[in-house]
Amino acid sequence: MDLNLLIALDALLEENSVQGAADRLRLSAPAMSRTLGRIRRATGDDILVRSGRTMTPTPRALELREETSDLVRRATVLLTPAREIDLAEVNRTFVVRCHDALLGTLASGLLGVAAESMPQATVRFVSETADDGLDLQRGYVDLDIGASPPPVPEISSKVMGQDRLVAAMRPDNPLALESMTVSLFASARHVIVSRRGRTRDAIDKVLTECGTERGVYAVVPTSAAALEVVAESRTVAVVAGGVCAAAMRRLGVVGRDLPFELPGTPAIMLWHRRNDSDVIHAWFRDRVAEVLGAVLAQ
Repeated sequence: MDLNLLIALDALLEENSVQGAADRLRLSAPAMSRTLGRIRRATGDDILVRSGRTMTPTPRALELREETSDLVRRATVLLTPAREIDLAEVNRTFVVRCHDALLGTLASGLLGVAAESMPQATVRFVSETADDGLDLQRGYVDLDIGASPPPVPEISSKVMGQDRLVAAMRPDNPLALESMTVSLFASARHVIVSRRGRTRDAIDKVLTECGTERGVYAVVPTSAAALEVVAESRTVAVVAGGVCAAAMRRLGVVGRDLPFELPGTPAIMLWHRRNDSDVIHAWFRDRVAEVLGAVLAQ
């Protein structure tokens, strides 16, 4: 049996596309099509079938996906020789996608550590978008830091902690000067953070259960934008307290406890399993974890 078929199968099951798998393995589309034919003969299954303009995995392919990914990852670890890495000689670009409010804080803490140990490396920070797609799977992003768990089995993750939600406002806002109640909170002019422009979130569900509702003054796509609005008006925005702490201090905005119980926001770091055994990638994500842990500890 040609075990190279496992690598091709892994790429096909992640991309659900002959062209996408070919691009990943640096092969031509016809060559990948021939490899898919060999996989079909070996497994006795179609693996991927045409569905309109896309390819859809068969039930058997879905059963094989996680095990195939695990086998390829373990084989890579087994066949990669252990070696000492001279970080000072590493010339590599790491792409980190994270929450907009965290970007500045994480960048300032991480770049100092990275520059000292890995001076030739470059860290490129990109912000979250409404549609993050398959960037981790396709290798466009090295680390994704957010609140969502792994979307597919081939994505590894590490929960860094929980961030507490707070009501952000100017110090002269009446809510900052009084003991906040649910009714006072609901009566404020609210700025909602939503990348997709939604006018309701988990806060509204809690307020409905309390028999009230809030007035929405504005909807903005990022926490940074919300804090800018709050700093210039008597509005309120609910944001992650640890992640937004530096931005709040810079803008002169204060955070107050919410007048009701609300689960904290998890901080989760995601990366593709192909990087599990990459010594350099492991070093980098450990540094990110240290900096992020310090931010959440605030």
